[in-house]
Amino acid sequence: MNDILILIYSNPLAETIRENELLFPWIEALHVLAITLVVGSIALVDLRLIGVRALNRTISNISEELLPITWTAFLVAAITGAILFTSNALSYSQNFYFISKIILLGLAGINMMCFQFIIGKNLESWNHYKQLPLAARIAGGISLTLWISIIVCGRWIGFTLEPVLAIS
Repeated sequence: MNDILILIYSNPLAETIRENELLFPWIEALHVLAITLVVGSIALVDLRLIGVRALNRTISNISEELLPITWTAFLVAAITGAILFTSNALSYSQNFYFISKIILLGLAGINMMCFQFIIGKNLESWNHYKQLPLAARIAGGISLTLWISIIVCGRWIGFTLEPVLAIS
């Protein structure tokens, strides 16, 4: 695994990011902006699922309106996150908060797939409900908790990242 991480760390893009003092902060700013759009759009759906906000709007309309924003922002966040990772792959791979963030992202993905393909597969049938089924409310609560945890872990990465020497 270390060989792969060293290969990632030593690629020209990673070297350019490390050598240019402005590149990392600009990429990180774009990453944070994209994460903000991801979490904000997901939170709007989740708050409707758990019955806290937008009770006068149907869940299918909210989901339909926000899904393109969510996926576009997620794509930008994933690309910028991968680019940031390459700049210091060895250190990130050994950071507790980075590892936790990746695990939480996986769990958020599993929660989303369970909602999309099992719990909410008949989303339109809920349009006349103010309070959605219990499974939908639980999925929304889990999603909010996971995304807040992802943000917390992501924020702590910068405070706890320690340099790891690339020894080949």
